Amino acid sequence: RMLCGLLAPTSGTALVDGVDVSRNPEAVKRRIGYMSQRFSLYERLTVDQNIRFFGGIYGLDRARLERRRRFVIEMGGLEGREHTRAGELAGGWRQRLGLGCAILHEPPIVFLDEPTGGVDPLSRRQFWELIDHLSTSGVTVLVTTHYLDEAEHCHRLAVIHAGRLAAIGSTEELKRVFAGRSILEIHAANPIEAMRLLDQMPAVEKTSVFGTAVHAVLKADAGDAAGGLKDRLDAAGVRVTSMASVQPSLEDVFLELVEQAS
Repeated sequence: RMLCGLLAPTSGTALVDGVDVSRNPEAVKRRIGYMSQRFSLYERLTVDQNIRFFGGIYGLDRARLERRRRFVIEMGGLEGREHTRAGELAGGWRQRLGLGCAILHEPPIVFLDEPTGGVDPLSRRQFWELIDHLSTSGVTVLVTTHYLDEAEHCHRLAVIHAGRLAAIGSTEELKRVFAGRSILEIHAANPIEAMRLLDQMPAVEKTSVFGTAVHAVLKADAGDAAGGLKDRLDAAGVRVTSMASVQPSLEDVFLELVEQAS
């Protein structure tokens, strides 16, 4: 809200496209597109009516509005749904319509607040393809998300914990938090028991659940401990189906940063 010029900063300075949000919030609003977490269009209006309404708010002339209307319909795959009420659209279509209305005026910066919350995996993937297209065309896109796999799409990441910035950088830079330490991905018949046993082993720094697998972070001086860990799990009656060294995921990074911050 502060970066969008809707809320005065409590302290400090924020610049959006070189404009101070405290001194000139109206200029900021003209430079950005914003899509909220909740569907914020008019549900009783049709797809076409929503587009035309927001085009009028943005001050688009008739020719430009018609050009951008066609763009939004095509971009969102909304052909044939122009006269469907927005409230009757499925979640994925609603999100695409919301994005289209947010970029009608071709802003250089777009803020997306958890844009894929509550939509199915296929719609999430399609929506991120639209975001990638915007980024490729030169638009700066700032996305907030709780889906760490989505964050992998971004060129630069900021991790927020307890209202504070825990880390910022590229995906590669953030993953350096594990420099010198290996991560083993272990698939076992009983992952919870495997975690309990691994946490007791001297070579293991910590463990976490990763899908149906267990990620075990080895201590820096653990060396090649994988074979020994597997043998100890087998000896304890936990059957290991696979064990391999993997690159840290953003979920691993997030858990590490939260632990450090705590």
